[in-house]
Amino acid sequence: MSSPDVIVIGAGVLGLCTAAELGARGHAVTVVDPGGPNASSAAAGMLAPALECLSDAATPERAALLTRARDLWPGFADRFGLTLHRDGVEWRGPDPEAAIDRLASFGVEAHRTPGGVFTGDDWRVEVGPALQALARAEGVSVVHATARRLSGDGRWRVESPDGQVWFAPTVVLATGAAAPIDGLPDPVRARISAIEPWRGQLTPISGPAPPHTLRAPGVYVVPAPGGLVVGATMERGRRDLEPDAAVSVRQVEAAKALSGLEGRPETPKVGVRGGSADGLPLAGPVEAPGLHLALAPLRNGWLLGPLVAGVVADGIEGGAPSPDAAALDPLRFG
Repeated sequence: MSSPDVIVIGAGVLGLCTAAELGARGHAVTVVDPGGPNASSAAAGMLAPALECLSDAATPERAALLTRARDLWPGFADRFGLTLHRDGVEWRGPDPEAAIDRLASFGVEAHRTPGGVFTGDDWRVEVGPALQALARAEGVSVVHATARRLSGDGRWRVESPDGQVWFAPTVVLATGAAAPIDGLPDPVRARISAIEPWRGQLTPISGPAPPHTLRAPGVYVVPAPGGLVVGATMERGRRDLEPDAAVSVRQVEAAKALSGLEGRPETPKVGVRGGSADGLPLAGPVEAPGLHLALAPLRNGWLLGPLVAGVVADGIEGGAPSPDAAALDPLRFG
């Protein structure tokens, strides 16, 4: 039996960023997670507010929020020993002049290249080393177990199927697109049940790597240790985790066409991301005292990790909320 200050359920990027932030603020944090791959490990680690501006759904307000999230990364990386790659991204889509004009309308500086458009505003992290470093942050203890049931009235009790029990006054649910844990209050269960699953697959390729991230409609190629990763699919409503061999073949072909590089395909990675109705995370307190969410970042989990961590930690400590807390408030949908 353990009684930390905070229990974080889930060791994806939002759970571990939140745990590390709370640990840095002096809290004793236990992270409960079954271990193994998750959606955050099946990701390319892109911190890409600039190229989000090229999507049809981009607005100045959304672009500004994502840029503020990216701007938290240098300090966050320094605090927790993460390597931040600020090597930019090259867009190789149709009509590069129109892309430059659209980026400029959002305040993003970009210039033409022989292959397309380059901006230094998008960065990246290496997801495996970053997850490991966050799990080792001061004040954080990771326990490999499944949280089966949650109960409490002022003090939360978390149970695992093998009989382990943890108590804490505060619990953060960072369970991705997973089903609600047994014992949650009905209003909280309803909010988690409304999160949509989005299945994504990417393929690592061993061999040479491009000097920076390359993106085109429907595909990206990102440098990675020992080669590159190419992805990713976004399949709404799917939760299955079996890799699709045909998708991997198409991704390898797309990587060669986009980068001109060839290598040896490795085992594909599949993850299921959670998405809210507006595509932003649910971060902050909900309808039960001491219960907080850090969920549903869709495809921007790595970009939004430090921002979500700060919003949740502020909510736990009862301090003045950040200006972005309202945009992530789990109660914003009524």
